[in-house]
Amino acid sequence: MDADLQYLEDRITALAQLCQQLRTENVALRETVVALKSDNRRLLDKVEGAKARVETLLGQFPAEALPEDVE
Repeated sequence: MDADLQYLEDRITALAQLCQQLRTENVALRETVVALKSDNRRLLDKVEGAKARVETLLGQFPAEALPEDVE
């Protein structure tokens, strides 16, 4: 019976350690997600800015100077 209790105690200890490890990993992953979302938003803003600048530049050309598929 002592062996069974020791086995159970060892298993519970291992489970508690795993639970703590997973909590720590979860926190780190959440922080990574926040950072990646912020970076993604920044990159999307840059793409939108570049798109607006290209559209402005294209708007400065006379229509007959542009290839047909750009209009």
